[in-house]
Amino acid sequence: MGSLGNSANSKAVHEAGEDDYDHHKHLSPTHQQLDAGALFVLKSKGSWLHCGYHLTTSIVAPTLLSLPFAFTFLGWAVGIISLVVGALVTFYSYNLLSLVLEHHAQLGRRHLRFRDMANDILGPRWGWYYVGPTQFMVCYGSVIALTLLGGQCMKAIYVLSQPNGSMKLYEFVIIFGFLMLVLDQIPSFHSLRHINLISLFLCLAYSACAAAASIHIGNSSKGPKKDYGLKGDTESRIFGIFNAIAIIATTYGNGIIPEIQATIAPPVKGKMFKGLCVCYTVLIITFFTVAITGYWAFGNHSEGLLLSNFLDDGNPLVPKWFILMTNLFTILQLSAVGVVYLQPTNEVLERTFADPKSKELSARNVIPRVVSRSLSVVIATTVAAMLPFFGDINAVIGAFGFMPLDFILPVIFFNLTFKPSKRSLVFWLNVSIAVVFSALAIIAAIAAVRQIVLDAKTYRLFANV
Repeated sequence: MGSLGNSANSKAVHEAGEDDYDHHKHLSPTHQQLDAGALFVLKSKGSWLHCGYHLTTSIVAPTLLSLPFAFTFLGWAVGIISLVVGALVTFYSYNLLSLVLEHHAQLGRRHLRFRDMANDILGPRWGWYYVGPTQFMVCYGSVIALTLLGGQCMKAIYVLSQPNGSMKLYEFVIIFGFLMLVLDQIPSFHSLRHINLISLFLCLAYSACAAAASIHIGNSSKGPKKDYGLKGDTESRIFGIFNAIAIIATTYGNGIIPEIQATIAPPVKGKMFKGLCVCYTVLIITFFTVAITGYWAFGNHSEGLLLSNFLDDGNPLVPKWFILMTNLFTILQLSAVGVVYLQPTNEVLERTFADPKSKELSARNVIPRVVSRSLSVVIATTVAAMLPFFGDINAVIGAFGFMPLDFILPVIFFNLTFKPSKRSLVFWLNVSIAVVFSALAIIAAIAAVRQIVLDAKTYRLFANV
C-alpha cells in the first residue's frame, strides 16, 4: 500500500482513469478499496485481441445452430432482415456501452462491472435491484442451458455409437458438468484468453461442418421436401414471430460487455472497437452461413438444434464420423462459453469469500475459490439434469434479460452520459431503439411464457429427451 506522502501522485493516476487495478498497491488508500472480485477475476491485463477472443466466445456460441429454426417462424425475407437488424443494433449498442465505459475511465471512475455502471448512471437502486440480478439471471441461466446442450450433444454421440445403449440424458449432463467444474477453477477472466482463442476456431469449425452437411443433404434425395411456408394458424404464427425474435436476441446476446472491457489493460481507448470488429467478422461468417444453408436445406422442418436434422429416424444423412466430429467441436466450445458466462458469478463469489489482502493463489483464497465455484457448477448441473426443458425457460430469460442488457440499457446509458441534443439524430435513434426493443421484449416474454404453458404437459423431471 502506498504511503499518504504519495497522495499527489496517486491523485494524478486516479484522475487519468487509466490505472491498472492489478497494481493496486501503488494507489492511494482511498482508491485501493477494490474488492477481491475486481482484483482477482477482472484483472486488467489483456490486449484488444484478447478482448476479441472473449467477445467471440460470449456471442458466437452453439445457440447459433437454432437460427434456421427461428427462420421457420419468420420465412426468408423477415428472417434475413431480423439477422441484419440484430447485427447492426448490437454492434452499435455494444460500441455505445464501450464509449460510456471509456468516458467514465477518463473521469477517474473505471467501471469493471455492469452493476457499477448502473449504480453510477441510474443510481444504486437500479444497479443493485435490477441490473445486478438481471445480469446474474441471464449469465447463470445461460450456464444451465449450455450445460444441458452439452449433455444433449454428448448423448447424440452416444446414441449414434450405441443405438441400444441404456445411458440417460441426465448422466451426460453430469459428465459435461464435471468438465465445466474443472475449467471453472481457472482463476481470472484474463486467464481464459488462450481457451477463448481455441473457442474462436471451434465455432468456425462446427459452423463450417453444419453448413457443409446442410448443403450436402439439401442437394441429395435424402433430405425432407423443401417447404418454406409458415406453419400453424394466425395466432400460432404471430406468437411464433415473437418467439423467433427472442431466439435471435438471445443468439446475439452478451450481457457482460463491461466485464470483458474490464480485462483490457489501460489505456482502454479504442481497444473495444477493435475487439468487436474481430468478433463481428466471425459472427457474420457463422450466423448468416448457418442460418441460410440450414433453412435452405430443411425449410420449415428445421429443428431447434440444426444438428438434429442430420439424423432421420436415427439414420445419419451424412457420414457418421462427420456428425461425431461436428458434435465434438460443439461440446468443446460449449464448455468454453459456459466458463465465460460463469465469470460474473465467480466475481461475486470471490468478492464474498476471498481476501483482497492475501495473494491470489494463497491457501486462504484458493480453498474458498475451489469450494464456492464447484458448488456453483454443481447447482447449475443439477438444474440442467432435472429440467431438460430448460430451453423454453431460457427464451423467457432472453426476453427479460438479454434484450434489456444488450439492446435497451446501452442507448439509455449513452443518452444520460453524453446528453446529445434532442434535435440530433443520435438522440432519436437511441430513443427509438429503446422504445422498439422494450415493446419487443415484453411481447417476446409473453410469447415465451405461452410456449411454456403449451409444453408444460410434456415436462418431467430428469426426462430422457
